[in-house]
Amino acid sequence: MTSTAAIPERSARAQAFRDFWKRFARNKGALVGVFILLAVVVLALVAPLLYPQSPWAMVQRPFLPPLGAEGFLFGTDTLGRDIGAGLVHGARISLLVGIVSTVVALSIGVTLGAFAGYYGGLLDDALMRFTEFFQTIPNFALAIVLVAIFQPSITSVIVAIGIVSWPPVARLVRGEFLSLRNREFVQASVVLGQSNLQIITRQILPNTLSPVIVMASLMIAQAILLESSLSFLGLGDPNTMSWGYMIGAARTVIRQAWWMSFFPGIAILLTVLALNLVGEGLNDALNPRLARKGR
Repeated sequence: MTSTAAIPERSARAQAFRDFWKRFARNKGALVGVFILLAVVVLALVAPLLYPQSPWAMVQRPFLPPLGAEGFLFGTDTLGRDIGAGLVHGARISLLVGIVSTVVALSIGVTLGAFAGYYGGLLDDALMRFTEFFQTIPNFALAIVLVAIFQPSITSVIVAIGIVSWPPVARLVRGEFLSLRNREFVQASVVLGQSNLQIITRQILPNTLSPVIVMASLMIAQAILLESSLSFLGLGDPNTMSWGYMIGAARTVIRQAWWMSFFPGIAILLTVLALNLVGEGLNDALNPRLARKGR
């Protein structure tokens, strides 16, 4: 049987979610971003159904313009490959790289930032100097070096983007921990005998998630741009179709076949724009000050 104590708790969570959604929905741009993201995710999921053939397959004559033949809405490229197949299959790669590399960056940044902010002292100084070292190197340049060292592949691209993206997360989490570690609920946990790890993971970290979630949505957009840039330069996985690769392959024939770079560019633009709009909406919904103003 369900305990009576669980019912009010469940109701409180449902009410909190309704309040969050109400604040989020006030931002019309954020709703547009959610709609675009859902469309991209659905296209990525049904890609094998829409285009069961490989995106590398030559299925028509080269340089077929958009609507030039039945079933080829976006035309073909220099080798007769379907641009539409490349778009939907490329969406899977872009989302995969964006999400997984952000998880990698969050894992590194949250861990280092939490320990630096909670313990302070020499550990804080050492971790922040380590963070500053990574911040002195341009992200894109470091990503190019890392991918070149590990050989271009999906794994190396994800690891490279995760490594160059974690410093802002570490600084954000450190700042939150510095402001929370001396609060009353933390001191009460110390008195109750909880370990440092329990205090970090169960008491302080949950109270820092709001700004981290907002930053994560923006990091996914940045990761998609980085992956596209690397693929444009020929440093992506040579065995996977991506939007950046499609634009890079079309740069030499941009005057002859404008659609080859136009449609992947629009896909990147809409996806990154949607993620930024969602991030703005999350900031409005999760920021306590903005939430109070909206009441």
